[in-house]
Amino acid sequence: MRWDRLFEDLEAQLALEDARELGSEVADRTRRERALLDLHTRLLANVGATSVGIRLPGRLLTGAIVDVGPDWVLLETAPQRPVLVALSAVRSVTGLGPGARTPSVVAKRFALGAALRALSRDRAVVEVADLDGRPATGTIDVVGADHLELAEHSADESRRAANVTGRLLVPFWSLGSVRRL
Repeated sequence: MRWDRLFEDLEAQLALEDARELGSEVADRTRRERALLDLHTRLLANVGATSVGIRLPGRLLTGAIVDVGPDWVLLETAPQRPVLVALSAVRSVTGLGPGARTPSVVAKRFALGAALRALSRDRAVVEVADLDGRPATGTIDVVGADHLELAEHSADESRRAANVTGRLLVPFWSLGSVRRL
């Protein structure tokens, strides 16, 4: 009887130690998995989230996440008013749910330059804001490897040579957001 209790006690101690080791291993694996997540995958898992706040230097944009690329997020701040935000300009994000989603191979390649080229191809009048929040309006004429060139003109005028008041070159690393007007 005494030996039975001793063995039961030893078995209970071993089981407790096994449970502790398993808990520790699960926690360690969870930390490693989370360390592999990036902002892109977190935002991608929240496409459709409606109460998201994206803080840029000096301003806060709130709205619904419409789409996400490897280095940009499209946030609808008002009905039919999406804003393209460069992830390099994001200072913080609020309102995200848990989880992450791995992007498709095609989505991984649809970078900021490709999104800006689509706006340029449409000849859309846009407002480009730099990291300091300074806006400039016009039409994107050129999208290079690491910059865009904006033909500046009034938002209520079309892009015609007579309406262009200047040309603005904006490197991607200083781009905050682009909003179609």
